[in-house]
Amino acid sequence: MEPGLYIVSTPIGNLEDISRRALRVLGSVNVIVAEDTRITRGLLGKLGVKIPKLLSYTDFSNSNVVDQVLSGISSGLSIALVSDAGTPVISDPGYRLVLAAQRAKYKVIPIPGPCAAIAALSISGLPTDKFLFEGFLPEKRPARLKRLSILCEERATLILYEAPHRLKATIADCIEIFGGNRKSFLGRELTKLYETAYLSTLLDLQAFVDANSNQTRGESVLLIAGFRGKSTDLSPELAQLAEKLSEDLSKKRVSALLAEYSGLARREIYEYLTKPPAKQSYLPN
Repeated sequence: MEPGLYIVSTPIGNLEDISRRALRVLGSVNVIVAEDTRITRGLLGKLGVKIPKLLSYTDFSNSNVVDQVLSGISSGLSIALVSDAGTPVISDPGYRLVLAAQRAKYKVIPIPGPCAAIAALSISGLPTDKFLFEGFLPEKRPARLKRLSILCEERATLILYEAPHRLKATIADCIEIFGGNRKSFLGRELTKLYETAYLSTLLDLQAFVDANSNQTRGESVLLIAGFRGKSTDLSPELAQLAEKLSEDLSKKRVSALLAEYSGLARREIYEYLTKPPAKQSYLPN
C-alpha cells in the first residue's frame, strides 16, 4: 500500500457495518495504531483480518508513539489509525497524530464509515441543518453546569456523548439549564441488539431513564434541540404565581420551584424575576 496514515472507521456495534474498503486497508497496512490494542485485536479476529503489528496510542501516550508513526511513514510504511469503535479522532486523542502527520506533509487518507454522533442524529427527528458536536461534558458538576449555561441559547442541535454512570446527572443538569420541555433524543448502544432510540422532552427522558435501569448501561449519545427563542413573558398564571411566591422566598428559590413545576428553564424564570416586563403585573389590583 501507499505510505501514509489511514484513518479507518470501524463498527460501533454491528460488525456488518464494516466497509469492504476498510477490510482491505486493515488487512494490508503494516501497522495499526489503536486506543486499546486488546479491543482492536478482538475486532480484527472477528472480522477475519490478519493481525499486523499493533501500536497503542491514548491520551497518556508520550511523543515517542508519534515519532514512531512518522518515522514509519517516512521509511515507506502504511499505518492505519482506529478507535475502539466508530470514526477515529472524534472525541479521542488521535487528532494529535493526524496533526503531526499533516505538519510533516505525509498523506492522511480517510476511510469513512460508522460514527455514533451522525447515526444518532440521522434517526433523532431533531433538526439536522445545523448541529454542534460537543462530545463529553466536564465530569465535575460545576464545570458541567457552566458549559451547559454557555450552550443554553445555541440554536443548533447539540450532540453529547455520555458515559453510563453520568447519564442521569447530565440529564438532570440539562433540565436545570435548558428546561424540562426542551426536545431531546437518547441513542444508546446504537446498531446493537438492544439499542435505544427515544425522542421526547428532557423531563420525559428523565422519567424513562429512571424507570429502566438498562438505560444506564453502555455508551449513550444525547441530543438536545437547539434554542428556539426566548419567551418575553411567562404565562399570566405562572407570572402571578412567581410574583406571589417572591413575597416570601428568594428569587433563586422561586425559580427552582417554578422550573420544576412548569418545565421551563430555571434561568428563564430567574431572568423574568430580576427583569420583569416594564409596567406590567399579573397581580390583581
